[in-house]
Amino acid sequence: MKRTVDDTRRLLREAAMVEFAAHGSDGTTVTRIAARAGVNKERLYAYFGDKDALFDEVLTEALEELSRVVTPEGVDFGDMGEVAGRTFDYYGEHPELARLLLWEGLRGAPPVNATARVEHYSRKVAATGRAQADGSIAGGIDAGHLMFMIIGLAAWWFSVPQLATMLTGAEADDPDERARRRTFVVEAARRLTRSQTDVTAP
Repeated sequence: MKRTVDDTRRLLREAAMVEFAAHGSDGTTVTRIAARAGVNKERLYAYFGDKDALFDEVLTEALEELSRVVTPEGVDFGDMGEVAGRTFDYYGEHPELARLLLWEGLRGAPPVNATARVEHYSRKVAATGRAQADGSIAGGIDAGHLMFMIIGLAAWWFSVPQLATMLTGAEADDPDERARRRTFVVEAARRLTRSQTDVTAP
């Protein structure tokens, strides 16, 4: 069956995700991406322009999917345990995203799709601030700092899995250990953001 343009673009993005996550943008070649996808590398240039543009598209799509799954409209920022748990689950299913973000930070270029991402994060910070203002979660800490802490609490397990294993003595692919880590992330997020009303309640 003949491939459509959409099929070819999808194959190239999927192959690029694997290569970029493993080697970063600088360490990945167009030839290797095309070979993994089973596509002539001229198609990559035709559809994406160049390797850096493909990296930008792959990371942008991954972050947009993260946002749709983890913080869709209506998510309650008054329960940071829920937000942290959903974030942990997403990175557990897509650990390549953690590596892509690390490579983005290391490559020395401006952040990918920065304007749209800043707008997205601003909405999350504002939602966190509203939850603080109405007493759902603790105030007294910058909402942006708090949101960054929650993301780090959930995602760092997948960013440095070797460190997690050395500290806990357990492998990440052990289902029981994965469940323990998730439970810890959710409980830690809730304790760290517990409102004063919750603390003093009998």
